[in-house]
Amino acid sequence: MTAVSEMEITEAFQRAQKGHSNKAKLVASLNNHYNKLEDKTLFHEEFVHHLKYAMIVYKREPTVENVIEFAAKFATSFQPQPKKEEEEEEEEEEEEDDHPFLSFIFNFLLESHKANSHAVRFRVCQLINKLLGSMAENAQIDDDLFDHIHQAMLVRVTDKFPNVRIQAALAMARLQQPTEPDCPTINAYMLILENDSNAEVRRAVLSCIAMSPRTLPKVLKRTRDIKESVRKLAYQVLADKVHIKALSIAQRVSLLQQGLQDTSEAVRQVVCSRLLPAWLQRLNGDVVELLHKLDVENCAQTALDALKAIFTNTPTDELLQNRIQLDNRKLIAVDCLSCENVLYWRALCEFMKAKGDEGDEMLEQVIPEVATYADYLYGYLKPGLEFSEELYLYLRAVPVLSEEQRADFNQLELVMTKEFISQQLIHLTGCVDTNEEGGRKRMLAVLQEMLALPQTPASLVSLLTEKLLSLIPDDHRRIQTVAEIISDVREPIMEATPVDENESRRQQVQLAEVKVRIFEAKQELEDCITAQEFSRAADLKESITELENHRNQMIQDIADSNQPADKEIRTEKNDPETLLRCLTMCAELLKKINIKTRMDPTMSALMSSLILPSIANANPAVRNTAVLCLGTCALHSKELAKTHMVLLLQISQLDEVKIRISALRAVIDLLLLFGFQLFSESPTTETAVTSHSPDRREEEAPSAEEKEEVPEAQSILMMLSDLLDSEVSDLRTETAEGLAKLMYIGRISSAKMLSRLVLLWYNPVTEGDTHLRHCLGVFFQLYGRESRVHQEVVEECFLPTIRTLTNAPATSPLAEVDISNVVELLVELTRTSALIKPPTNTEEVCVHDYLAVRVCGEILKDPTAPEVRLYAKTLTNLELSTDETSRRDLLTLLQQITQVVKDRICLRAVEKMIERLVDSKEQAELNASALQPLDVNADEAPTEDLSKSAKKPKRGNRKGSAAKGVRKSNRRAESSEESDGENVPASVPMVRPSRRAKIAALEKTRLDLSALMNQEANMS
Repeated sequence: MTAVSEMEITEAFQRAQKGHSNKAKLVASLNNHYNKLEDKTLFHEEFVHHLKYAMIVYKREPTVENVIEFAAKFATSFQPQPKKEEEEEEEEEEEEDDHPFLSFIFNFLLESHKANSHAVRFRVCQLINKLLGSMAENAQIDDDLFDHIHQAMLVRVTDKFPNVRIQAALAMARLQQPTEPDCPTINAYMLILENDSNAEVRRAVLSCIAMSPRTLPKVLKRTRDIKESVRKLAYQVLADKVHIKALSIAQRVSLLQQGLQDTSEAVRQVVCSRLLPAWLQRLNGDVVELLHKLDVENCAQTALDALKAIFTNTPTDELLQNRIQLDNRKLIAVDCLSCENVLYWRALCEFMKAKGDEGDEMLEQVIPEVATYADYLYGYLKPGLEFSEELYLYLRAVPVLSEEQRADFNQLELVMTKEFISQQLIHLTGCVDTNEEGGRKRMLAVLQEMLALPQTPASLVSLLTEKLLSLIPDDHRRIQTVAEIISDVREPIMEATPVDENESRRQQVQLAEVKVRIFEAKQELEDCITAQEFSRAADLKESITELENHRNQMIQDIADSNQPADKEIRTEKNDPETLLRCLTMCAELLKKINIKTRMDPTMSALMSSLILPSIANANPAVRNTAVLCLGTCALHSKELAKTHMVLLLQISQLDEVKIRISALRAVIDLLLLFGFQLFSESPTTETAVTSHSPDRREEEAPSAEEKEEVPEAQSILMMLSDLLDSEVSDLRTETAEGLAKLMYIGRISSAKMLSRLVLLWYNPVTEGDTHLRHCLGVFFQLYGRESRVHQEVVEECFLPTIRTLTNAPATSPLAEVDISNVVELLVELTRTSALIKPPTNTEEVCVHDYLAVRVCGEILKDPTAPEVRLYAKTLTNLELSTDETSRRDLLTLLQQITQVVKDRICLRAVEKMIERLVDSKEQAELNASALQPLDVNADEAPTEDLSKSAKKPKRGNRKGSAAKGVRKSNRRAESSEESDGENVPASVPMVRPSRRAKIAALEKTRLDLSALMNQEANMS
């Protein structure tokens, strides 16, 4: 190749680096020059030579990106232009080989993909991606080349550098074959989506994976990815590539439920602006049809959220134009009511009502006046309720349907549909304007009559009561109204049955027969007395007495049956269905009334006649609702709470799980409201945190708590502590959540209980209990940051928690807990800088000062224990105050540790701690004195040193911050140093973990530490 050719290539690469240059002209010019050459081999080599300069640069510089783009465009410029379908049919049998230059570039890249340099591997995958992407849609390559590219990219998608994996995944986009059941590319993509730790790699795969029945579940799973960007892209891909009919009802509901409730605003916005409009577009904009696709009967709230999102992005005028078909009364005809259109009606009315004054005018166009709507509601509910009750009674008698009775199952489905429609119509009562007195009274009368009807399904009672109470502002009137309804339901007025003449005649005949038998018996009695047959006479006398009693009863029955037919009587009903209806209304009433409203005589009567007797009912549902009512009633009266606390505690121990949970919640609520003063007349009986002192011993804390607690409070705490070990996960979770609430507001301040919660959070047994883990995780962060008093409790529980973990037997689940992670948590919770309101005086003694003294004391107790390394590392992570006395005392303890501890890693950590406490000039003296025995004057040197360092507070502060930065940056190095495998002395009775287990634990700790540092950085 001539020098002119070299200059052409060099000039082309130099001009390609400039972003404003026209690459199309540049490619055409170099292409013309290439075509004029006879020997193209030297051109290939020179082109690759210039390309290598760009391929060794890993950073995505604009000039390098321009060169890569130019090289890809030039290589693909030799591809033939796309052909029309007719030309393709004519030349189907003619096959053309790939252009020599394109083949040469591909071969060069495939040979370079295993280079040691990650920059070269990255640029190779990027070039292959751009080459394949720049080819025409119907372009073809040689089968061997296809296989080579495929194999190379399958290797590179497992590269340890994420950017290499991203480009390799993008390069394979045109190599996937979705129709093949075992496509290697599809398999690799699905494996990456499941297992790749880098979010950008998962996003790259999501952007290019082809949709098929195999890949769809994997894409759906990414909507629950931990990273916001991945979830967002997953919804975008589903909106663009997946038809709504390709998804099952459960998948559609799950997508909307998770997407609309996502914690990220960006994800929620994508669902509202991309996914829902895409689905509506494929359904020709029919919102009701979209509701048909969601099965609104089983996911009403999700459908409401979706409708709200649709209404938010729809202009107001269009909303009114697309409203459902309303008649001239602004109502939907009863015959046209369906689950979908009534839910749409409700959502539209609630959306307009939520707009306030702006939406009132629009609301008047879609809903009638209150009186008209009350009559409409009454007309729909009452006939349907009677039919519903009859069908339920029939199906209850026939639980297993035969072939002939399957039509009745369809009727049951119809009844369930009517109940759903009834619920939505009742919800709509909250949208009508109830300011007009006459209409409001009519609505109240309709709701009261519906509640009093025995045919009203149990599923509507709670909702009807809620809407009724919302129309009554006064609490005492609410109580009176509900009490009257409960009286009508439980003791309905019954009309006496009319007298049957034939039955009356029959009773008279039976009465005459009894009278004759009495007369005959008396005559026989006189004969026996005359004949002196006294035993026989005694038997006759007893029979005469029985006959006379029978006669009197018959006379009473005849008199009762002859009463007037129009007389009304009340009969008390105690069947489970009636009791449950009454208790449900009572529970809704107690939710609505103000907690400051005292118990009036009406509520006391309901308590004695309905709630308390129902506690012992055989039906579990009745007992559970009664417990809820009892617990809520007790919140309104301290005396009532004190009276029935023992009953609630007994129920929480002995009944079914669901009822025990309800009773436990009631107990927690009472303790939150009244505290442990409920059991004592003293001003305060709650556990308090004792004042801190470096000389205080851990064993003294429990005794101080026990002295301040009354016996009843101790019993309750013991019961709650036992429930933390319950095998029933729901009970365990509810107890932990209740204790967390009590501790956060200050009703309990116990280091023992906090230690139990920390151990429960780390216990592998609770790994599957998501609610428990989330609740405790939030509690620990809030509790430690709330106040210094809380931090002192955390500091007090530090050593007991660590001792429990280190002494756990091998068979215990706690033996699997990484103790260093627990230490990290407790240290972070006790940082002064983590407080919501940090103290302004930095010289004040902080919690970490006391914790450092405790840890030093623990090291000195047994210097040969295996956990001394952990304690030493804990010391280096503490934030100490600038108080001179505490630093002097701590320095004395650290010098004592250097005399007794033989472990090198522990000594290095202690020496690092000493360096933080003294000036750099005194460091050499301390190192020299550390090699000599400790004498009587050892305490004087640190005191003098600290007094000198106190004169230079600025310098000391700088050293403290620098040490902190060094600790963070060298944390991985320290973790790796701890795995050097020094032998622990044989005198230690505890078994050391194996080297492999130890390295795994340290690796886990390293990851957790980085996460905590990132979190701390974000918080700051």
